[in-house]
Amino acid sequence: MKKCMFAILILSLFLTGCWDRRELNQLAITLAMGIEKIEDNYQVSAQVVVPSEMSMKGSTGSAKVTLYTARGDTVYEAVRKMTMDSPRKIYPGHLQMLVISEDLAKEGIGESLDLLSRDWELRPDFYVVVTKNTSPAEILNVSTNLESIPANKMFNSLNMSEVAWAGAKSITLDELIADLISDGKEAVITGVQLIGDPKIGSSKNNVEKISPAASIQYDNLAVFKGDKMVGWLTKDETIGYSYVTNSVKTTVRPISCPKDGKVSIEVFKSNSVIKGFINKGNPEVNININLEGNVGSVECHINLSELGTISELEKIYEKELKENINNTIVTLQEQYKSDVFGFGEAIHRSNPKEWNKIKDNWDEEFSKLKFNVKVDLKIVRTGTKNNSFLEKIED
Repeated sequence: MKKCMFAILILSLFLTGCWDRRELNQLAITLAMGIEKIEDNYQVSAQVVVPSEMSMKGSTGSAKVTLYTARGDTVYEAVRKMTMDSPRKIYPGHLQMLVISEDLAKEGIGESLDLLSRDWELRPDFYVVVTKNTSPAEILNVSTNLESIPANKMFNSLNMSEVAWAGAKSITLDELIADLISDGKEAVITGVQLIGDPKIGSSKNNVEKISPAASIQYDNLAVFKGDKMVGWLTKDETIGYSYVTNSVKTTVRPISCPKDGKVSIEVFKSNSVIKGFINKGNPEVNININLEGNVGSVECHINLSELGTISELEKIYEKELKENINNTIVTLQEQYKSDVFGFGEAIHRSNPKEWNKIKDNWDEEFSKLKFNVKVDLKIVRTGTKNNSFLEKIED
């Protein structure tokens, strides 16, 4: 009997209680958070779910979320000070979006991310974006249609944009920090902007119209060097980056017809391989991009059934995309001197010994790095018609 009691006593030492237990009615579930710098203080905005509006029975038809803001000497202090306004503790355990202001990004995001990486309540799988010509508070205050919770709209739109279009990239906190501390690779973050009137956008009237007065839209990529933003890529440069870094899922790219007009090619399969090596003492990279696609639309006079037409379209696509990628890499080399492609990592993988010799001077090495781009497209299908009916209309 004593042995049994002793065993129970020992086992009870391993049975811990829920020391961090919190009642749901004590928490303000935060789905999106914004961080910006105002003078010498951080301003943090939290988009919080209104529990009563999420219930069909208790709903009054009001907004499903509310926005709390507070300022502090640190991000941590600002978050805690929100309890002066919020009746519940800000709980970021379900965070989907972190919105950082452009000014703060240019000043440096390392200190802000430090808190988020330490917070045990946070899951690091939320997306990070940078505002463009607006503030995080204005972005998070916009009422959105189709999705009643703006944070859900932002999260789902970024996912869909990355899958169906090569002009955006979803990056989580973990991925961002990995890029920031990596030797041989710099970070990029997708930009977000507010289109329209922010005052009307924050009201319920914004979602009661067919065409909202204000909307949230993703716009190209912010380029970083260390933890500081140094500029923006253009639309074409963002697309070029996506092809090089194997970030293209599916996309559509219009190309020039052999004569006048355009042909749109839908790419449904893309694979990019970057190989680094040392050539006569100098670093060099080869970029091989293999694509498969369909003819999506034809806006010129070509006969897709003729022998050689498909081959000609493939060559035009390859030539135009190669020029795009070349221009993108040169911009990053000459204007920003920021290796967002991870060419340095490719050199490191292929020749660690030589990499150790040049890694401390990689910015300079990258700016004069020789690169070779090869693009290979295979057009698989042309749709249900060989020729466009536009030819008959014009005739």
